[in-house]
Amino acid sequence: MRILHVLDHSIPLHSGYTFRTAAILREQARLGWETHHLTSPKQGTCKLAVETVDGLVFHRTPVPTAAWSGKPLLGELELMRQIERRLDELIVELKPQVLHAHSPVLNAIPAIRAARRHGLPVVYEVRAFWEDAAVDHGTTHEGSLRYRATRALETWAFKRVDHVTCICEGLRADIVARGIPSERVTVIPNAVDAEAFTAGAAPDLALKGQLGLEGAEVLGFIGSFYAYEGLDLLLEALPAILKRRPNARVLLVGGGPQDANLKQQVAAMGLQEKVVFTGRVPHEDVGRYYDLVDVLVYPRHPMRLTELVTPLKPLEAMAQQRVFVASDVGGHRELVRDGETGVLFRAGNAVALADAAARLLAEPERWPLIKAAGRRFVERERTWRNSVARYQSIYTRLIGEAVRA
Repeated sequence: MRILHVLDHSIPLHSGYTFRTAAILREQARLGWETHHLTSPKQGTCKLAVETVDGLVFHRTPVPTAAWSGKPLLGELELMRQIERRLDELIVELKPQVLHAHSPVLNAIPAIRAARRHGLPVVYEVRAFWEDAAVDHGTTHEGSLRYRATRALETWAFKRVDHVTCICEGLRADIVARGIPSERVTVIPNAVDAEAFTAGAAPDLALKGQLGLEGAEVLGFIGSFYAYEGLDLLLEALPAILKRRPNARVLLVGGGPQDANLKQQVAAMGLQEKVVFTGRVPHEDVGRYYDLVDVLVYPRHPMRLTELVTPLKPLEAMAQQRVFVASDVGGHRELVRDGETGVLFRAGNAVALADAAARLLAEPERWPLIKAAGRRFVERERTWRNSVARYQSIYTRLIGEAVRA
């Protein structure tokens, strides 16, 4: 099978999106499928039209000047035109049997148009709804004209592709509710390469001392600081945690849109001595920072995005045999067995977060059981081998239908 994937962005950029993509592509290669990969202009300016990163070959799309002109509609139209031009070139050159467009819908529309011209089937993979991501980024709000138009565009694409895949049951239910036949929507769940993750090592005492965490019970978050992650709620809960666990400290590793707001919040609460911001760290050093954390915290706020979409972080934590507390949004409930593989608390409630975190810090005797249960869960149910195998029947059916047509 020859599959041409159409992607928003890819490695060497680091995000949950790029890590999921790389895992899917490597597993498809292991299955013996021939895959090709095109990234959108949102990859940024690249020196080469074709680039090899970690053994994967990516075709790049030039960045159109108009896409960054400050005129969103015109920029997005030009971005899609650029993707469509590159697809026409690559379809002729590579002769794929299936086009597989990944979120957002700006990739699906050019794929649909190019596929019609070349007689190819299209799979559209949804990792989150574009309109809900825009709400978190502050570019629109639920119920606005832009929100409704974007949602309508997603639905338009669902009805015109040959199959829809998505990363979790929450998204699938929403897509089916839009009138898409259930047999045309398949969940390819987020997963991990369990063999690539090992149990955490002993803390690096020199690093711990450098960060001022000697003798501390460390609550931590490692990743991008987006508003939906709820890190402001963790800071709001910290005074109550400190009343019960005076040696508790919060370690925030990473950066992002909320970085300045979080630092302002810490200053306003007078918690500068209790919260450590490291900034972004090299990918190869991330494990050293994980090893400093006693309890990871995933306090996502309740909203459509977090209720519908399952994140990767809790799965990675389970694979590494780490303990964590997480809000009970729908995306977490789909992954976490409360009290068994992790601990859930009422989303948006700082008191509930403080209670869950303080109790887990006070009960280290529970940690080995939680760690072992989490590892068993990912090994049995959430490996990339199991997830990617679900594409087999979809691709085979679509290629067969295209040949018969």
